[in-house]
Amino acid sequence: MIAYVNGILENLEEGNAVIDVNGIGYNVNISGSTMDRMPGIGEMVKLYTYTNVKEDAFTLFGFLSRDELNLFKMLITVNGIGPKGGLSILSVMTPDDLRFAIMAGDSKSLAKAPGIGKKTAERITLELRDKLKVSEDELLGGGSVASGDALVSEGENSARDEAVAALVALGYNSADAMKAVRKVLASDKAAGEDTEKLLKLALKEMF
Repeated sequence: MIAYVNGILENLEEGNAVIDVNGIGYNVNISGSTMDRMPGIGEMVKLYTYTNVKEDAFTLFGFLSRDELNLFKMLITVNGIGPKGGLSILSVMTPDDLRFAIMAGDSKSLAKAPGIGKKTAERITLELRDKLKVSEDELLGGGSVASGDALVSEGENSARDEAVAALVALGYNSADAMKAVRKVLASDKAAGEDTEKLLKLALKEMF
């Protein structure tokens, strides 16, 4: 299928971009977030694409980064989430915000996307949490582990998740909660062994 389209932005309107590639205009469905970051009409643009084929339609969905495309592909594996639902979520959440919401079980943030109900949002967090397989680099901002393992230990992972969930329960945004916990872990690795300590230090970071 089509991996990406690279050409001149011919037209741009809500939910759709027309890319001229060597004289052929491709209609590409895009999210609101992608639309806000598109270049001006007549300028070059590259969109990484997902091809959705049905009996009566051949549709392209485009993203400015492979990261967004990969998250989109992950979202549409969830029962009840089609391409339009995936675009809807990525219109209101950055890739990082989406990851943090899923990891923290923050279905409320996901349910803010148009067309995404409470049950569907909960299903997303349940089905995708394990698939994300967050690495140490993503959690600690590029820091390495002494043991050389690519992933954080199970104990630290559990404490991190519990601390983030607690912050979200207190009313904090999931993205801010995850950033605070990540900052604490980056400066104090031992805090990851104690949920209560990690939560207290993360709360200090929130102020």
